[in-house]
Amino acid sequence: MKSSELSDTARALVARNRGILAADESSGTIKKRFDAIKFESTEESRRQYREMLFTTAGVGDYISGVILYDETLRQKTKAGEAFASYLTRHGMIPGIKVDSGAKPLAGYQGETITEGLDGLRERLAEYHKLGARFAKWRAVIDIGSGVPTAYAINANAAALARYASLCQEAGIVPIVEPEVLMDGDHTLQRCEQVTDSVLESVFAHLFAARIYLEGMILKPNMVISGKKCPRKAAPEEVAAATLRCLKRHVPCAVPGIAFLSGGQGSAEATLHLSLMNSSEKLPWTLTFSYGRALQEDALAAWGGRPANFEDGQLALFKRAKLNGLAAVGAYKLSMEAAAA
Repeated sequence: MKSSELSDTARALVARNRGILAADESSGTIKKRFDAIKFESTEESRRQYREMLFTTAGVGDYISGVILYDETLRQKTKAGEAFASYLTRHGMIPGIKVDSGAKPLAGYQGETITEGLDGLRERLAEYHKLGARFAKWRAVIDIGSGVPTAYAINANAAALARYASLCQEAGIVPIVEPEVLMDGDHTLQRCEQVTDSVLESVFAHLFAARIYLEGMILKPNMVISGKKCPRKAAPEEVAAATLRCLKRHVPCAVPGIAFLSGGQGSAEATLHLSLMNSSEKLPWTLTFSYGRALQEDALAAWGGRPANFEDGQLALFKRAKLNGLAAVGAYKLSMEAAAA
């Protein structure tokens, strides 16, 4: 694929007031979500749930692309149309999760390395034929006593760069996702320090791998205090610290940054995004690539019951629209009650 096609796809993914729906939960993860609503996880029930999300009327106004799981990319609507085809026809770009998860990093207790590079070139060629035009690979960096180490950061950054290179070779836009987890009791300042180190390493490896920056998307964590931190940073502090980090490390050639929600509440993640977009003119588009922060309300409203199909869709539409407003700095917390 030509570089221009990669950059066109990347720009389309971060188009004004639109973001990415992460619907790439593994079978194990979605089983936990379904367990919470007392609904059995089967291939068909997972298909029904994803169809509920994807066929929401008007959601394409706020969703530019959807990250799919391998199983989902191969599934169809009840009318028999492949999900990838349906999404494309409705103006949403199909994407695919390609890593095989974070595994313990040998010799480094408490740290992980994301695996999945073996056979990736061949898988990407197949995914492209199935309609995927972007991909996602998540590296996981924990904060704790003595972690992260420089070795773990660099090992994960190197894997991200190798993945990104293979994606671009296959004509697929890589979403590069280095996630500094918000678990633990660390302060905002500690998260900023670690995120600085991670982004510095990631871009050093991307440069070394000759990644075409205009044809990629960065999906980072926000700089936020840990869930168990005695002092929770204010939304304005989160926005300011995150922007500081990004401006230090992300080249302006990167067309867009699509944040992960990382365990934040739905409204919390939306507010943080809106504050960043309302603060100043930035060299890249800031938008969302949320999973749970977009789906949680929809899953609860649907509850696995056919009679609640439209309720689930309305809940997704509401969250997508509010995040679309946040992507242009126009969201206010008061809108939550109004939308309800």
